[in-house]
Amino acid sequence: MAVSSFQCPTIFSSSSISGFQCRSDPDLVGSPVGGSSRRRVHASAGISSSFTGDAGLSSRILRFPPNFVRQLSIKARRNCSNIGVAQIVAAKWSNNPSSGLPSAAAAAATSSASAVSSAASAAAASSAAAAPVAAAPPVVLKSVDEEVVVAEEGIREKIGSVQLTDSKHSFLSSDGSLTVHAGERLGRGIVTDAITTPVVNTSAYFFKKTAELIDFKEKRSVSFEYGRYGNPTTVVLEDKISALEGAESTLVMASGMCASTVMLLALVPAGGHIVTTTDCYRKTRIFMENFLPKLGITVTVIDPADIAGLEAAVNEFKVSLFFTESPTNPFLRCVDIELVSKICHKRGTLVCIDGTFATPLNQKALALGADLVVHSATKYIGGHNDVLAGCICGSLKLVSEIRNLHHVLGGTLNPNAAYLIIRGMKTLHLRVQQQNSTAFRMAEILEAHPKVSHVYYPGLPSHPEHELAKRQMTGFGGVVSFEIDGDIETTIKFVDSLKIPYIAPSFGGCESIVDQPAIMSYWDLPQEERLKYGIKDNLVRFSFGVEDFEDVKADILQALEAI
Repeated sequence: MAVSSFQCPTIFSSSSISGFQCRSDPDLVGSPVGGSSRRRVHASAGISSSFTGDAGLSSRILRFPPNFVRQLSIKARRNCSNIGVAQIVAAKWSNNPSSGLPSAAAAAATSSASAVSSAASAAAASSAAAAPVAAAPPVVLKSVDEEVVVAEEGIREKIGSVQLTDSKHSFLSSDGSLTVHAGERLGRGIVTDAITTPVVNTSAYFFKKTAELIDFKEKRSVSFEYGRYGNPTTVVLEDKISALEGAESTLVMASGMCASTVMLLALVPAGGHIVTTTDCYRKTRIFMENFLPKLGITVTVIDPADIAGLEAAVNEFKVSLFFTESPTNPFLRCVDIELVSKICHKRGTLVCIDGTFATPLNQKALALGADLVVHSATKYIGGHNDVLAGCICGSLKLVSEIRNLHHVLGGTLNPNAAYLIIRGMKTLHLRVQQQNSTAFRMAEILEAHPKVSHVYYPGLPSHPEHELAKRQMTGFGGVVSFEIDGDIETTIKFVDSLKIPYIAPSFGGCESIVDQPAIMSYWDLPQEERLKYGIKDNLVRFSFGVEDFEDVKADILQALEAI
């Protein structure tokens, strides 16, 4: 497409050129110029000194006055999907002698493929001090793909992505701010002026030339390749979770169970040994006790507080991994993460903590010494009962081992699901604050109620790991388990009398959820088998949402009165 000869309408006065500024772009600083990186946007030449007063700075891009964006024609905005792309194209052309345009005129004029009148006026104004320019020769615009290279951060450290947890760049001091901005404010590599992260719906990524593909294959450049191996939207989510957990790397997958099983398969060799705890999610236990033995992997099961049992296991066996939840499901037992990490690391045993019940806000397992943290992001991280996902966080070395197997097995998170979790995480700190508060207050009320025989909640002094929870957690979570003073029928009547919570098999969302584990999770086992896991017929697990505390309190009290 050619641009017609420029005329000189008086949209901008010569003084208005002061509205054009330059700013350092964190996505460009430290990035290789002219490489095949498809995630970043690179300017292969510096910006003219007539605009910046400082020639040859490839890490600077034009910043246009606010009204300039509004003057872009509809056609221009369609051809150049966002002003950020236009700015980089302009920056490249500004020092291109073959373009036939004065540097400043080119920088202003090419900010949009078709915004002829606006660009022409900027060209005239910027050239006024040097010599009058009545018209400029036509310029044939190349496609955006030919001028701007937008790349995935396939190998983050090679691209030089800005990490908010890096003290050199960090301007956020709280987890609450990180949930909103991490991975996006500075670290996002998707080229857009949108506040929200775009959903990149594609199954594959193309290479313009075979030479570019060979460069990628021989690791001279980084790029996305295939949807199972990565996606720009998913990368933003991974960076956001990494910032919260203080992890070098995070891998997101299609579900929490996917994250747990792929992690175990990747890190425990055939014939290896693992140690886990008695109280845990039943499907995780089924995988460890029923499937892993087929690979010759043996399992030792200990009580969450059995430190002596852990020491005996790591001394007797060559234990590859200690894997547990903290707090556990459904009795909310807590493991001394710092102590077990010291014990395991002396014997070369890895420690993985499932922190789903804790959330990254209430507990920092990596900081306490764990090697890996697993989450079912379906729960608190997503937080809206509308998406399935899982993640695993830790060192780049360990997560890369798991990622390699994940690329083989699949279990890829859809970018639309990644977007939902990114959106959900922006309110994570607000939701968790409310859920922590409601759960703690209701646990105290339930423990004092005559129709409740026992309450399991780490925030209560009666909990066996209460002091430990106070040391390693900043909040005790939004789930309370308790036993009704009665049989299974009495407990069913209590559950059915509740009006606010849904009877459902999940937790951590905005809506309160209640279930009887004996029915929801263990109904296929006879009562005597359920009791081996401590699952009584009168056990209730209540996940508090973000509803008003007084409403929830009134609902629970009236349901207790009904039995």
